[in-house]
Amino acid sequence: MLNIVAIGGGTGLSVILRGLKEISTEITAVVTVADDGGGSGVLREDLGMLPPGDVRNCILALANKEPILQDLFQYRFPEGRLKGQNFGNLMIAAMVGISDSFESAIKKISDIFAITGEVYPVTEDDMILYSELEDGTIVAGESNIPLEVIKRGTKIKRIWIDPSDATCNEVIRQRILSADVIVLGPGSLFTSIIPNLLVKDVVEAVNQSKASVFYIANIMTQPGETDDLTAGQHLELLFKHTDLEHVDFMVVNEGEISQDSIKRYEREEAVPVYCQDCDGELESLKSVTPIIGNFVEIKKGYIRHDALKIAREIQANVERPYKPKQK
Repeated sequence: MLNIVAIGGGTGLSVILRGLKEISTEITAVVTVADDGGGSGVLREDLGMLPPGDVRNCILALANKEPILQDLFQYRFPEGRLKGQNFGNLMIAAMVGISDSFESAIKKISDIFAITGEVYPVTEDDMILYSELEDGTIVAGESNIPLEVIKRGTKIKRIWIDPSDATCNEVIRQRILSADVIVLGPGSLFTSIIPNLLVKDVVEAVNQSKASVFYIANIMTQPGETDDLTAGQHLELLFKHTDLEHVDFMVVNEGEISQDSIKRYEREEAVPVYCQDCDGELESLKSVTPIIGNFVEIKKGYIRHDALKIAREIQANVERPYKPKQK
Protein backbone atom coordinates (compact mmCIF):
# COMPACT_ATOMS: atom_id res chain seq x y z
CA MET A 1 0.00 0.00 0.00
CA LEU A 2 1.47 3.33 -1.09
CA ASN A 3 1.95 5.98 1.57
CA ILE A 4 0.86 9.20 -0.19
CA VAL A 5 1.15 12.85 0.84
CA ALA A 6 -0.81 15.30 -1.31
CA ILE A 7 0.07 18.98 -0.89
CA GLY A 8 -2.01 21.83 -2.29
CA GLY A 9 -5.38 23.50 -1.96
CA GLY A 10 -8.49 24.60 -3.78
CA THR A 11 -10.59 22.42 -6.06
CA GLY A 12 -7.50 20.83 -7.60
CA LEU A 13 -6.41 19.07 -4.42
CA SER A 14 -9.89 17.80 -3.58
CA VAL A 15 -10.30 16.43 -7.12
CA ILE A 16 -7.02 14.49 -7.09
CA LEU A 17 -7.74 13.11 -3.61
CA ARG A 18 -10.80 11.31 -5.00
CA GLY A 19 -8.52 9.41 -7.36
CA LEU A 20 -5.80 8.72 -4.81
CA LYS A 21 -8.44 7.31 -2.47
CA GLU A 22 -9.02 4.52 -5.00
CA ILE A 23 -5.41 3.29 -4.88
CA SER A 24 -4.49 3.79 -1.22
CA THR A 25 -5.88 4.24 2.27
CA GLU A 26 -2.63 5.79 3.51
CA ILE A 27 -3.25 9.37 2.39
CA THR A 28 -2.25 12.60 4.10
CA ALA A 29 -3.67 15.82 2.64
CA VAL A 30 -1.68 18.95 3.53
CA VAL A 31 -3.88 21.95 2.82
CA THR A 32 -3.05 25.61 2.32
CA VAL A 33 -4.54 28.12 4.79
CA ALA A 34 -3.81 31.28 2.82
CA ASP A 35 -7.43 31.66 1.65
CA ASP A 36 -8.95 35.00 2.63
CA GLY A 37 -11.91 35.27 0.27
CA GLY A 38 -15.57 34.21 0.30
CA GLY A 39 -17.20 32.56 3.28
CA SER A 40 -13.86 31.28 4.56
CA GLY A 41 -12.50 34.80 4.57
CA VAL A 42 -15.50 36.06 6.55
CA LEU A 43 -15.04 33.39 9.24
CA ARG A 44 -11.30 34.05 9.31
CA GLU A 45 -11.88 37.75 9.93
CA ASP A 46 -14.84 37.46 12.32
CA LEU A 47 -13.66 34.52 14.43
CA GLY A 48 -9.89 34.74 14.06
CA MET A 49 -9.76 31.12 12.86
CA LEU A 50 -7.95 29.52 9.95
CA PRO A 51 -9.97 29.47 6.70
CA PRO A 52 -11.96 26.21 6.57
CA GLY A 53 -13.02 26.05 2.90
CA ASP A 54 -10.16 24.06 1.34
CA VAL A 55 -9.98 21.76 4.36
CA ARG A 56 -13.73 21.12 4.08
CA ASN A 57 -13.42 20.13 0.41
CA CYS A 58 -10.59 17.71 1.19
CA ILE A 59 -12.61 16.06 3.97
CA LEU A 60 -15.48 15.57 1.53
CA ALA A 61 -13.15 14.11 -1.11
CA LEU A 62 -11.98 11.46 1.37
CA ALA A 63 -15.34 10.93 3.10
CA ASN A 64 -17.02 7.54 3.39
CA LYS A 65 -20.34 8.59 4.92
CA GLU A 66 -23.76 8.59 3.22
CA PRO A 67 -24.39 11.21 0.48
CA ILE A 68 -27.01 13.12 2.51
CA LEU A 69 -24.43 14.02 5.15
CA GLN A 70 -22.00 15.09 2.44
CA ASP A 71 -24.71 17.20 0.76
CA LEU A 72 -25.43 18.85 4.10
CA PHE A 73 -21.73 19.63 4.57
CA GLN A 74 -21.71 21.37 1.18
CA TYR A 75 -25.00 23.24 1.61
CA ARG A 76 -24.76 26.97 0.94
CA PHE A 77 -27.42 29.29 2.32
CA PRO A 78 -29.26 31.06 -0.56
CA GLU A 79 -30.59 34.10 1.32
CA GLY A 80 -30.74 36.03 4.56
CA ARG A 81 -27.76 37.08 6.70
CA LEU A 82 -26.10 33.74 6.00
CA LYS A 83 -26.46 34.10 2.23
CA GLY A 84 -23.45 32.57 0.49
CA GLN A 85 -22.13 30.96 3.66
CA ASN A 86 -21.44 27.23 3.65
CA PHE A 87 -22.88 24.96 6.35
CA GLY A 88 -19.70 22.86 6.41
CA ASN A 89 -17.63 25.96 7.14
CA LEU A 90 -19.97 26.83 10.02
CA MET A 91 -19.76 23.27 11.34
CA ILE A 92 -15.97 23.45 11.33
CA ALA A 93 -16.12 26.86 13.04
CA ALA A 94 -18.38 25.40 15.75
CA MET A 95 -16.06 22.43 16.19
CA VAL A 96 -13.09 24.79 16.54
CA GLY A 97 -15.05 26.55 19.30
CA ILE A 98 -15.31 23.36 21.38
CA SER A 99 -11.83 22.02 20.56
CA ASP A 100 -8.31 22.77 21.74
CA SER A 101 -7.06 23.70 18.26
CA PHE A 102 -7.98 23.90 14.58
CA GLU A 103 -6.18 20.61 13.94
CA SER A 104 -8.08 18.93 16.75
CA ALA A 105 -11.36 20.19 15.29
CA ILE A 106 -10.48 18.86 11.85
CA LYS A 107 -9.64 15.47 13.35
CA LYS A 108 -13.08 15.30 14.98
CA ILE A 109 -14.85 16.32 11.76
CA SER A 110 -12.77 13.75 9.86
CA ASP A 111 -13.91 11.06 12.29
CA ILE A 112 -17.56 12.03 11.77
CA PHE A 113 -17.14 11.56 8.02
CA ALA A 114 -15.02 8.41 8.43
CA ILE A 115 -12.50 9.72 5.93
CA THR A 116 -9.82 7.67 4.22
CA GLY A 117 -6.51 9.06 5.48
CA GLU A 118 -5.90 12.35 7.26
CA VAL A 119 -6.32 16.07 6.53
CA TYR A 120 -4.04 18.72 8.05
CA PRO A 121 -3.76 22.49 7.61
CA VAL A 122 -0.20 23.20 6.45
CA THR A 123 0.27 25.42 9.51
CA GLU A 124 -1.78 26.66 12.45
CA ASP A 125 -0.12 30.06 12.19
CA ASP A 126 -2.29 32.89 10.85
CA MET A 127 -0.59 32.84 7.46
CA ILE A 128 -1.05 35.75 5.05
CA LEU A 129 0.18 35.61 1.47
CA TYR A 130 1.99 38.62 -0.03
CA SER A 131 3.24 39.34 -3.51
CA GLU A 132 5.33 41.97 -5.23
CA LEU A 133 4.26 42.56 -8.82
CA GLU A 134 6.67 43.45 -11.61
CA ASP A 135 5.45 47.08 -11.51
CA GLY A 136 6.49 47.30 -7.85
CA THR A 137 3.02 46.99 -6.33
CA ILE A 138 2.82 45.05 -3.06
CA VAL A 139 -0.37 43.01 -2.72
CA ALA A 140 -1.60 41.43 0.51
CA GLY A 141 -4.07 38.55 0.53
CA GLU A 142 -4.46 35.40 -1.56
CA SER A 143 -7.70 36.53 -3.20
CA ASN A 144 -6.30 39.95 -4.16
CA ILE A 145 -3.16 38.80 -5.96
CA PRO A 146 -4.61 37.54 -9.27
CA LEU A 147 -7.11 40.42 -9.33
CA GLU A 148 -4.32 43.00 -9.06
CA VAL A 149 -2.21 41.22 -11.69
CA ILE A 150 -5.12 41.41 -14.14
CA LYS A 151 -6.04 44.97 -13.18
CA ARG A 152 -2.48 46.27 -13.63
CA GLY A 153 -1.57 44.13 -16.64
CA THR A 154 1.62 42.89 -15.00
CA LYS A 155 3.03 39.67 -13.53
CA ILE A 156 4.09 38.30 -10.15
CA LYS A 157 7.72 39.09 -9.38
CA ARG A 158 8.04 37.41 -5.98
CA ILE A 159 5.78 35.93 -3.33
CA TRP A 160 6.14 35.32 0.41
CA ILE A 161 4.20 34.53 3.57
CA ASP A 162 3.84 36.27 6.90
CA PRO A 163 4.93 35.05 9.36
CA SER A 164 7.97 33.94 7.39
CA ASP A 165 8.83 31.44 10.11
CA ALA A 166 5.45 29.66 10.05
CA THR A 167 5.82 26.05 11.13
CA CYS A 168 3.95 22.84 10.40
CA ASN A 169 2.82 20.14 12.78
CA GLU A 170 5.54 17.55 13.44
CA VAL A 171 3.10 14.88 12.24
CA ILE A 172 3.07 16.49 8.78
CA ARG A 173 6.85 16.51 8.65
CA GLN A 174 7.04 12.84 9.62
CA ARG A 175 4.35 11.89 7.07
CA ILE A 176 6.36 13.59 4.32
CA LEU A 177 9.63 11.99 5.39
CA SER A 178 8.08 8.51 5.41
CA ALA A 179 6.02 8.89 2.22
CA ASP A 180 6.37 6.75 -0.89
CA VAL A 181 4.74 9.42 -3.03
CA ILE A 182 4.43 13.20 -2.73
CA VAL A 183 1.89 14.87 -4.99
CA LEU A 184 2.06 18.62 -5.73
CA GLY A 185 -1.00 20.03 -7.45
CA PRO A 186 -3.08 20.41 -9.43
CA GLY A 187 -4.29 23.84 -8.40
CA SER A 188 -3.53 27.53 -8.47
CA LEU A 189 0.24 27.73 -8.72
CA PHE A 190 0.84 30.91 -6.73
CA THR A 191 -2.09 30.75 -4.30
CA SER A 192 -2.62 27.02 -3.63
CA ILE A 193 0.64 25.16 -4.24
CA ILE A 194 3.52 27.57 -3.65
CA PRO A 195 2.20 28.86 -0.26
CA ASN A 196 2.59 25.37 1.25
CA LEU A 197 6.20 25.17 0.10
CA LEU A 198 6.94 28.57 1.64
CA VAL A 199 6.51 26.91 5.03
CA LYS A 200 10.16 25.97 5.59
CA ASP A 201 9.47 22.79 7.56
CA VAL A 202 7.38 21.47 4.69
CA VAL A 203 9.76 22.16 1.80
CA GLU A 204 12.75 20.92 3.82
CA ALA A 205 10.92 17.65 4.56
CA VAL A 206 10.02 17.24 0.86
CA ASN A 207 13.67 17.77 -0.10
CA GLN A 208 14.83 15.23 2.50
CA SER A 209 12.19 12.63 1.71
CA LYS A 210 13.02 9.62 -0.45
CA ALA A 211 9.52 9.70 -1.93
CA SER A 212 8.85 10.06 -5.64
CA VAL A 213 7.66 13.64 -6.19
CA PHE A 214 4.91 14.19 -8.77
CA TYR A 215 3.87 17.61 -10.06
CA ILE A 216 0.44 17.59 -11.70
CA ALA A 217 0.19 20.44 -14.17
CA ASN A 218 -3.08 22.29 -14.56
CA ILE A 219 -5.09 21.55 -17.69
CA MET A 220 -5.88 25.24 -18.25
CA THR A 221 -3.94 28.39 -17.45
CA GLN A 222 -5.24 30.64 -14.68
CA PRO A 223 -5.78 34.34 -15.36
CA GLY A 224 -3.66 36.53 -13.11
CA GLU A 225 -1.33 33.68 -12.20
CA THR A 226 -0.16 31.56 -15.13
CA ASP A 227 -1.32 33.35 -18.27
CA ASP A 228 -0.04 31.65 -21.46
CA LEU A 229 2.47 29.45 -19.59
CA THR A 230 3.45 25.97 -20.76
CA ALA A 231 3.64 23.02 -18.36
CA GLY A 232 7.41 23.36 -18.05
CA GLN A 233 7.16 27.06 -17.29
CA HIS A 234 4.73 26.26 -14.47
CA LEU A 235 7.35 23.97 -13.01
CA GLU A 236 10.14 26.51 -13.45
CA LEU A 237 8.16 29.05 -11.44
CA LEU A 238 7.62 26.46 -8.71
CA PHE A 239 11.40 26.08 -8.41
CA LYS A 240 12.02 29.82 -8.73
CA HIS A 241 9.70 30.90 -5.92
CA THR A 242 10.39 28.10 -3.42
CA ASP A 243 13.34 26.12 -2.07
CA LEU A 244 12.05 22.93 -3.69
CA GLU A 245 15.05 21.00 -5.01
CA HIS A 246 13.58 18.40 -7.32
CA VAL A 247 10.52 16.86 -8.96
CA ASP A 248 10.69 13.34 -10.38
CA PHE A 249 7.57 13.26 -12.56
CA MET A 250 5.37 15.86 -14.23
CA VAL A 251 1.86 14.80 -15.24
CA VAL A 252 0.55 16.73 -18.25
CA ASN A 253 -2.68 16.36 -20.18
CA GLU A 254 -2.67 15.93 -23.95
CA GLY A 255 -6.26 14.72 -24.18
CA GLU A 256 -8.54 16.54 -26.57
CA ILE A 257 -10.71 19.31 -25.15
CA SER A 258 -13.89 20.20 -27.01
CA GLN A 259 -14.00 23.56 -28.75
CA ASP A 260 -17.14 24.46 -26.80
CA SER A 261 -15.27 23.97 -23.52
CA ILE A 262 -12.25 25.91 -24.77
CA LYS A 263 -14.46 28.80 -25.88
CA ARG A 264 -16.10 28.92 -22.48
CA TYR A 265 -12.70 29.30 -20.82
CA GLU A 266 -11.49 31.76 -23.45
CA ARG A 267 -14.05 34.22 -22.11
CA GLU A 268 -11.97 34.17 -18.93
CA GLU A 269 -8.77 34.33 -21.02
CA ALA A 270 -7.72 30.83 -19.96
CA VAL A 271 -6.13 28.49 -22.51
CA PRO A 272 -4.95 24.84 -22.44
CA VAL A 273 -1.58 24.13 -20.80
CA TYR A 274 0.65 22.49 -23.38
CA CYS A 275 3.76 20.37 -23.01
CA GLN A 276 5.94 22.03 -25.64
CA ASP A 277 8.96 21.92 -23.34
CA CYS A 278 8.50 18.44 -21.87
CA ASP A 279 11.49 17.20 -23.84
CA GLY A 280 13.71 18.89 -21.27
CA GLU A 281 14.67 22.07 -23.10
CA LEU A 282 14.21 24.01 -19.89
CA GLU A 283 17.04 23.47 -17.43
CA SER A 284 14.70 22.71 -14.52
CA LEU A 285 13.21 19.79 -16.46
CA LYS A 286 16.46 17.89 -17.01
CA SER A 287 15.73 15.53 -14.12
CA VAL A 288 11.96 15.33 -14.62
CA THR A 289 10.22 12.43 -16.32
CA PRO A 290 7.08 13.64 -18.15
CA ILE A 291 3.92 11.55 -17.98
CA ILE A 292 1.79 12.66 -20.90
CA GLY A 293 -1.69 11.29 -21.55
CA ASN A 294 -5.40 11.87 -21.77
CA PHE A 295 -6.13 13.10 -18.26
CA VAL A 296 -9.04 15.43 -18.98
CA GLU A 297 -12.64 15.05 -17.86
CA ILE A 298 -15.53 17.43 -18.52
CA LYS A 299 -18.12 17.70 -15.75
CA LYS A 300 -21.10 20.04 -16.09
CA GLY A 301 -19.14 22.06 -18.63
CA TYR A 302 -16.09 22.43 -16.38
CA ILE A 303 -12.70 21.05 -17.34
CA ARG A 304 -11.32 18.78 -14.63
CA HIS A 305 -8.53 16.24 -14.23
CA ASP A 306 -9.44 12.58 -14.55
CA ALA A 307 -8.26 11.85 -11.03
CA LEU A 308 -8.52 8.06 -11.23
CA LYS A 309 -6.40 7.87 -14.40
CA ILE A 310 -3.77 10.08 -12.83
CA ALA A 311 -3.79 8.04 -9.62
CA ARG A 312 -3.23 4.86 -11.60
CA GLU A 313 -0.36 6.48 -13.52
CA ILE A 314 1.22 7.51 -10.22
CA GLN A 315 0.84 3.99 -8.88
CA ALA A 316 2.31 2.43 -12.04
CA ASN A 317 5.30 4.76 -12.17
CA VAL A 318 6.18 4.26 -8.53
CA GLU A 319 5.83 0.49 -8.65
CA ARG A 320 7.48 0.10 -12.06
CA PRO A 321 11.29 -0.23 -11.89
CA TYR A 322 12.88 2.72 -13.66
CA LYS A 323 16.21 4.45 -13.89
CA PRO A 324 15.92 8.05 -12.68
CA LYS A 325 17.45 10.80 -14.75
CA GLN A 326 20.74 12.21 -13.50
CA LYS A 327 20.12 15.04 -11.02
